[in-house]
Amino acid sequence: MAAKTPTTEPATLIAGDTAIWLRSLPDYSAANGWTLTYTLINATAKITFDAIAQGDNHLITVDAATTAAWTAGSYEWRAQVSKSGEVHTIASGNITISAGYSGASFDARSHARKALEAVEAYLENPNNLSAASYEIAGRKLQRLGIPDLLSLRDRYRFEVSQEAALARLARGLPDPRRVLVRFGP
Repeated sequence: MAAKTPTTEPATLIAGDTAIWLRSLPDYSAANGWTLTYTLINATAKITFDAIAQGDNHLITVDAATTAAWTAGSYEWRAQVSKSGEVHTIASGNITISAGYSGASFDARSHARKALEAVEAYLENPNNLSAASYEIAGRKLQRLGIPDLLSLRDRYRFEVSQEAALARLARGLPDPRRVLVRFGP
């Protein structure tokens, strides 16, 4: 059995997934020649796509290959209908596009995990130039002294352990930070 087509715009979309929904606009029927266009925009990108007519309704379908090229981020969207030079905005909102796994350069590690690994790599081998040129908070590792590096390592270890604990809780597992103690005979 096929999934039911949503009738509202999604709040989130994963790049590389097919985007599909159906809009019914009785005042702007596709059968009467109205075209529905969506525009998604943020500070770095602008995405535009059109719906296709499906009887009186407007079917929005954006294939996975197209969405895979979309830049992850938070966007404002606007839906407009047009016909013979007449244009009306019928809806607007926000959508979050999440990065998909299709990109070869996708790195799911958090900032804390990346920084911790860079600091530890530099501490293990100060001649490791790739780790030496890594920037944390605008400061390069090659310019930090050992006490500063150890302090950063401890800070990022704590952040990574917090992330791991929250991930366990999200999966319904017990909190590893909680220690249960019983006193008595």
